[in-house]
Order: sequence, then C-alpha cells, then structure tokens
Amino acid sequence: MSDAWTIEENQQLVHQAYCYALQYSQPDEIPIGALIADKDHHIIGYGVNTREATTDPLAHAEVCALQQAARTLGTWNLSSCTLAVTLEPCPMCAGAAVMAHIGRIIFGAWDDKMGACGSVWDIPRDPHAGAFPEIIGGINEKECLALLTRFFHQQRSNN
Repeated sequence: MSDAWTIEENQQLVHQAYCYALQYSQPDEIPIGALIADKDHHIIGYGVNTREATTDPLAHAEVCALQQAARTLGTWNLSSCTLAVTLEPCPMCAGAAVMAHIGRIIFGAWDDKMGACGSVWDIPRDPHAGAFPEIIGGINEKECLALLTRFFHQQRSNN
C-alpha cells in the first residue's frame, strides 16, 4: 500500500484513537483506542477494549474496530485501510489485522510484553503471513504511554 498519509495525518489519526480511548474506555478496562480509516481518510471503524464488560476475551479495541470497518465496507478485505491504535497490537490483534489484509498499522506506544508488530514478535512481517501491511510505531508515543501509565498506577492504588 502506498503511503498517501503525511506524518501529521498519522499523528492526528493516533491522537483520535487516544481521544476515543479517553472518552469511551470504562474504568476497569485497559484504555486502548483503535480506529480504521479508509483510503480517503474517513474513519469507518473504531473500538476500545471491552473484555471486562462483555466477558469476551476477543474484545480488544483492534478487533472491534476491524469488525466495524468490515461491516461498514461490506467486505472482510481491508487492504486499502489503516489501523491506528494507541498501543502496539498483541499477537491476536496483529494476526486479525493480517487476516483482514489491512494495508497499514500505525500505533503509539510500543508494548515490550505482548507487542507483535516489531517489539516482541513481528507477525505482520512474518514471511508466512501472506499479507504484509506497512508498520509505523511510536507515533505520539509519550501521550499514549502516559494514558496507560496513569491507568495502571490507578489500578495499583485501588488494590
């Protein structure tokens, strides 16, 4: 997928995912926001983690956004789309993005425990994956990391 996005547009998209996480994450959910933008830069899917609320282990922000985008477009093939997320996708979410043939994955904070887009694993660049999205990490990293740090600090304080 050719990159028709500027650095500023990438930053804006990750910031929108950040704002979505701030606005819609429930207090007991890890505040991760994800958005899907189409080739014309319109947001066609969004999500936040809802695992606790739904008791669904698959209810990660990225999966929710991918599902909504597929419904919006009427196809599972999201090769012309960009996934923007506040935290590097985990193995499940990176795999789901690859299976949806997402064209680009951009994200804020790197995840040194479960990241699967270059830090711990690199699922989208695995030669066996079949689809190879462009990956750009570390966009608005400080802002996204601060959101997660505040959440985990508050969780520890409450326990």
